[in-house]
Amino acid sequence: MAYNSKYQYGTSPRKLQPEYEPQVKKYPKKSTARKSPKTEPKKRIKSKAKPKTKRKLKPEAKMMVYVAIGFMILLAISYRNSVINEKFAEIKKLKSNLATLQKENEQLEANIESNLNLKTIEQSARDSLGMQKLENSQSVYINLPKQDYIEPAAEEINTGEDISIWEKIINFIMGK
Repeated sequence: MAYNSKYQYGTSPRKLQPEYEPQVKKYPKKSTARKSPKTEPKKRIKSKAKPKTKRKLKPEAKMMVYVAIGFMILLAISYRNSVINEKFAEIKKLKSNLATLQKENEQLEANIESNLNLKTIEQSARDSLGMQKLENSQSVYINLPKQDYIEPAAEEINTGEDISIWEKIINFIMGK
């Protein structure tokens, strides 16, 4: 018989194989007759502490866990990038403030240097403070001798710092 051909010879059709075969659970049959306690084998007493078995996740649950982990990783990366962008914006703002302050500082330095010449100082002294230049009649000259007026000390001053404790005790006893 040719199963692969499209035409089938004979009157009985061929049987189709199912795509899957259902699994049948086989349970041990229980007998209805009671056994006497003497003939029944002794059962072992099991301890209540059973070893824990690993629970296996279903494939759908595993997929959901993987998707959740992937989402958390992408969320962490996105948050990190937003923090980095905020810091770059802050750095850019601070650099622009620094450039503005440096430019203002240079302008102030140039203004100070231009105002430090002798003519502007004289003019501000006359205008704001009411000062005038000295005339020759206002100046007085003094002749000082070229001798040194400092005299050396005649006595030696002893501060007592270099006297030891024993010398102080002896001087106290002697009455010095």
